[in-house]
Amino acid sequence: MARDGRLQFLRRGKLRDGRVDRDGQRIASAMEELRHRGKATLHDRLHRVRTAFGLAVQAGLAAGLAYLISHRLLKNPQPVFAPISAVGTLAASVGQRFRRTIELIAGVAVGVLVGDALIYFVGTGAWQLALVVTSAILLSIFAGASVAIVIQAAATAVLIVTLSPSTENLEFPRFIDALLGGGIALLVTAILLPLNPLRVINRAARPALDLLAGQLDAAADALRNRDREAAQQALFRLRENKEELAALSEAIEGAKETSTLSPARWHRRSELTHYAEAADPIDRAMRNSGTLIRRSVTMIEDEEPVPEPMPDAVGHLAESVRLLRQEFAAGQEPEEARERSLRAVSEAGRAYAEGVGFSGSVVIAQVRTTASDLLVASGIEQEEANRLVRQAFGEKEHRTGGPTDRNPAAHPPTAPPVG
Repeated sequence: MARDGRLQFLRRGKLRDGRVDRDGQRIASAMEELRHRGKATLHDRLHRVRTAFGLAVQAGLAAGLAYLISHRLLKNPQPVFAPISAVGTLAASVGQRFRRTIELIAGVAVGVLVGDALIYFVGTGAWQLALVVTSAILLSIFAGASVAIVIQAAATAVLIVTLSPSTENLEFPRFIDALLGGGIALLVTAILLPLNPLRVINRAARPALDLLAGQLDAAADALRNRDREAAQQALFRLRENKEELAALSEAIEGAKETSTLSPARWHRRSELTHYAEAADPIDRAMRNSGTLIRRSVTMIEDEEPVPEPMPDAVGHLAESVRLLRQEFAAGQEPEEARERSLRAVSEAGRAYAEGVGFSGSVVIAQVRTTASDLLVASGIEQEEANRLVRQAFGEKEHRTGGPTDRNPAAHPPTAPPVG
């Protein structure tokens, strides 16, 4: 009750002595922002849980099967390494699990070789352990091994030196367990519990594409309102896109791996083509949108003219990104996304005709370039995408005279380039 009373007090427009409460509205606004941020954070965490749920189930199943087979069938009294190898394989970057299995086996082989050889000549002990681990790492690096093999070789060497005195024939079950665990992990991902590759990609693509669409919307609103701070915030947020893009690229690689290894998912190969080919142009669209927003900040700072169609053009780009995600997720040809991209270019052409300054011309150019990127992401060849952009912009009209001649001093000497 006391807490509610304090909040009610903050919402009042006047204090008890008749003075106006000038801070209450700002405090209430800050509290509302905190509540919204808390909900957004919870939403992000739930999304990460949903994304990782399939992997968690796969890892649990693989670990259990590896333990069971090693213990019951291979009569291993302490089947520790098999489930560790299974989980280690599944914990590798999605799309690299087959490679991780090979790395596990190679690392174990190097560790066993170095550990056995040095134990035979120098025995066991603290300094012998240090020598074995150093040797295993240097030998692996000399052979050009990956980081995973180096770590696995060093870990195996440690186990060989520390456990060999008390455990007979440790080398053989260690090698077999590594092979068993990696094999079980591949069996689970390919046969027993293969994930739906399209669902995995859709979940990974949503944060990246929503981030791009949201910041383009924010930039459009900032241009309409000449709000420099809002445009700057959109730029900062868009620059923090490495995690989203990395997750999308990893999901695409994982989907390719699943559709290759799993017979149950072979029929999905053709459906994955759109996403696989869209990763690079989406990355370019992110970077070009960053330039667009950065120049929008400069436009507002320099008080350049902001023609009414310009914010609309940026808003159409945002809607094109959302439509692209929706149509990809539904397995549809992204016709609406393409149409909206070209509409953004058309609005940019109108803005250019009304008159823009130097930074405004760069914004127009980036609208064209980003639209071209989105068209390529939708499955159109680059040359054809550029042609459609020039057509939608009305480039010939701007170059030969027409609406642009009404205010020639407001334009740069040529139309903005594409690409």
